[in-house]
Amino acid sequence: MDKRIVGRQYGYLTSNNDSRFVQAIDHQQIAGYSVGIVYIENVFYPMMPGNVVNAYTYDFPVRMMAVPNLTNDRLFNADPTIADDIIATAKHMVEKEGVRAICSACGFFGNFHKQVAAAVDVPVAMSSLVQLPWIKNLMKPGQKVGILTANGAALTPQLFQNCGVEDFSNIVVKGMENSENFAAVVDMRGHFDNGKARDEVVKAALELFEDGDDIGAILLECSDMPPYAAAVQEATQLPVFDFITLIKWLHNGTTQRPYAGWI
Repeated sequence: MDKRIVGRQYGYLTSNNDSRFVQAIDHQQIAGYSVGIVYIENVFYPMMPGNVVNAYTYDFPVRMMAVPNLTNDRLFNADPTIADDIIATAKHMVEKEGVRAICSACGFFGNFHKQVAAAVDVPVAMSSLVQLPWIKNLMKPGQKVGILTANGAALTPQLFQNCGVEDFSNIVVKGMENSENFAAVVDMRGHFDNGKARDEVVKAALELFEDGDDIGAILLECSDMPPYAAAVQEATQLPVFDFITLIKWLHNGTTQRPYAGWI
């Protein structure tokens, strides 16, 4: 039998094309999700609309699954003992739940990007940082990408390399680990002033320009920053990329629909 039939099927059903042969995938239990998102199990903070793990962020269904026993500290420190659990969670969503792409809810999952990509047979983007090469190619030569991150010290060369970024020359990084309100998210205090957190993120974005660098775009590393992406864009008047631009890109690439309309 044709491998395209026995494997994962792509195709948008309408009332005009629903008379077609379909084949179940072994062990798949549910369907209809384009993107599967792995996230940190031990979290305690309000998840605002725009946050990667707030389902209201999306206008399409996403599947989310926690990685057992995963904490911020283990992820930020790239603890190698968590790799198997991350891979098992991703494989479950692919093999049992039919997701067509894998992403995450923290940029530091990127330390395990290559391992997850090798373990599953769908597109994988474990960190918002995988967008960096593409973003850099969009800009004029010599322009830099400004990166806001939840933890500047954890943004290591190894993390960049695991995300397919070999050239670090045209980036400017600003860490927010010492902020008063935004850092409350990462510190798991369970509460924060959302307006003040937004203002801190915008202030940090503007500080990227203090050294006079020619910055052509901004990338928000942290999955908790997309709620403030519009405010950052208004303040900087630049393109802003984040986890949601990445997840929408994955969704669009794996759920193509036929066009219809007048010609």
